Amino acid sequence: MNKFKGTGVAIVTPFKNDSSIDFLSLGRLVEHLIDNSVDYLVVLGTTGESVTQSKDEKRAVIDHVIEVNNRKVPVVVGMGGNCTREIVDDITKNRFEGIDGILSVAPYYNKPSQTGIYDHFKTIAGASPVPVIIYNVPGRTSVNIEAATTIRLANEVRNIAAVKEASGNFEQIMQIIKNVPSGFQVISGDDTITLPVISIGGSGVISVLANAYPGKWSEMINNALKNNYRIAREIHYQFVDLISLLFTDGNPAGIKATLSIMGLIQNQLRLPLTPVSRQVFNQIKQAVEVIG
Repeated sequence: MNKFKGTGVAIVTPFKNDSSIDFLSLGRLVEHLIDNSVDYLVVLGTTGESVTQSKDEKRAVIDHVIEVNNRKVPVVVGMGGNCTREIVDDITKNRFEGIDGILSVAPYYNKPSQTGIYDHFKTIAGASPVPVIIYNVPGRTSVNIEAATTIRLANEVRNIAAVKEASGNFEQIMQIIKNVPSGFQVISGDDTITLPVISIGGSGVISVLANAYPGKWSEMINNALKNNYRIAREIHYQFVDLISLLFTDGNPAGIKATLSIMGLIQNQLRLPLTPVSRQVFNQIKQAVEVIG
């Protein structure tokens, strides 16, 4: 369970100008993250534009990350959706060599009840050969995994190891931290509030920003986890303006613009997502220059 403590990175999927996957840049990005001391990698999440990729492309991305990583850090793979049976089918047909966990988002569009959400994740956990991180992001899914549901899953379903909380609701997050069993990880799903989440007992972050600044963001997380809040605050405020800009025109448009400015990938997304506006691009560029 402690594999998911510290700094996880929601890796982008680099694309070429023709919209095909840029595996060379993906490999360089993975090496960049590992060399700068991140704790684990998260592949094919929201930031990885998983919903615009075919099953064959997803498998190719997973295999490439596993090969480049070569067991240096744990790898988590996004496997979620709004059809429980289809997710279970994907799990049973997948190879899990080199995969340490799955990240599964709350069912979107259907708007299930809390009972439906509980049964959905219990079913997925029962099918999965690796631990499951449930992902609560009501701003995208239109449904909130309530604290009572997360607490029940944490206490009753052994294979559910953590929750990635991106509700922004601190009362809910505190209730979860207070009532889940020892060892269950409560992970921030939002770079902006990661520091305060850790201060109330959170175990780290699955970060967007860390694609670009893995070393510095890991330093912030590690200091916060050790209660060295003076150093952690200094780093947090160094990046707070850039973090805001990353989401001005949506994710992963902001982080892809940042990575392109740094020369790590091309600034390409797949429709319906598009690159940030010229104005936001210039603001991100100025923020990157200030950070240095």
